Amino acid sequence: MFLKLTDQGFLVTYADWNEEVAIQLAELNNISLSAEHWEIILFMRHYYLDFKHLPNARLFTKAVAKKLGDEKGNSRYLHKLFPDGPLKFTCKLAGLPKPPTCL
Repeated sequence: MFLKLTDQGFLVTYADWNEEVAIQLAELNNISLSAEHWEIILFMRHYYLDFKHLPNARLFTKAVAKKLGDEKGNSRYLHKLFPDGPLKFTCKLAGLPKPPTCL
């Protein structure tokens, strides 16, 4: 499947996303997806659908903690999964736009 991506590797059309697309995006970013990755990716998709916006990094971490518990809602855990930027790469793999707070 041909993916239409922005110049920074984000999916152009949210509706084009599915799990196969997430796997392709992960491969393009040298990320091997685990159940823990999927939990955060799916959390972010639900967050975006519920609130119609993307959080900043601090709010993202707090929202994860509220929904999934403090052991997952902390920067150490999230950086272990997405070392190059938890919010940016979660959004990228979830087929969401680039968060406005990410460089």
